[in-house]
Amino acid sequence: MVDTTSDSLLEVNGLAAWYGAAQILFNVSLEVRRGEVVALMGRNGAGKSTTLKAIMGLIAKRRGQVSFMGQDLSRTAPHEAASLGLGYVPEERRIFTELTVMENLEVGRQAPRTWPGGAAAPAWTPERLFQLFPNLGEMPDRPGGRMSGGEQQMLAVARTLMGNPYVVLLDEPSEGVAPVIVEQMVNMIQELKEHGVSILLSEQNMHFAELVSDRAYVLERGEIRFVGSMEELAGNEEVRRAYLSM
Repeated sequence: MVDTTSDSLLEVNGLAAWYGAAQILFNVSLEVRRGEVVALMGRNGAGKSTTLKAIMGLIAKRRGQVSFMGQDLSRTAPHEAASLGLGYVPEERRIFTELTVMENLEVGRQAPRTWPGGAAAPAWTPERLFQLFPNLGEMPDRPGGRMSGGEQQMLAVARTLMGNPYVVLLDEPSEGVAPVIVEQMVNMIQELKEHGVSILLSEQNMHFAELVSDRAYVLERGEIRFVGSMEELAGNEEVRRAYLSM
């Protein structure tokens, strides 16, 4: 298990974001440390996906400080953030439907990375990913458009991992997929954590978040309303009723 008491990889301070004239995020601040899973929780429309997009640089109008591996990403384009080792799996998946599983993986390939101290960071190959996602290993030549929604979700994650990211922004991985796929997602996240990969997880499924997350931030109308351990959130019925119940 990787020590998560230090080694901050991603720091966000005072993040604000707009879609046109409408402000969606207000002064959002959070941190992701090495080897931990952080859940960003809230109802639909709370600003979870917008937060991930703003961190990644996918929203044109944003303000605030985003620091990743000691580098300022506040004005960085998405492809530049990805080249530094910040991975992003959107809720919409956005795989290449005309390309096969193997071709989708090759699109995401980047060179192996090292941690600041010189140690090798986790490096992913198709073979390793097929061990993590056995379903994909059974269909390497299948076009993405001929896969189920859950299989496409797996492929989207696997393609991101081919970039050997230090941190993965993972948007609603349990949304709309079969329970067996959700179980594989839980196993995948736990294994990534064991290998020192950090995850910022946008999620509204409390049970799923409890299974994989160390800490949690709760968003409501674009503002952080709760910060604490996942255990503290699970035990705080007042917060869950106010900001997470449907």
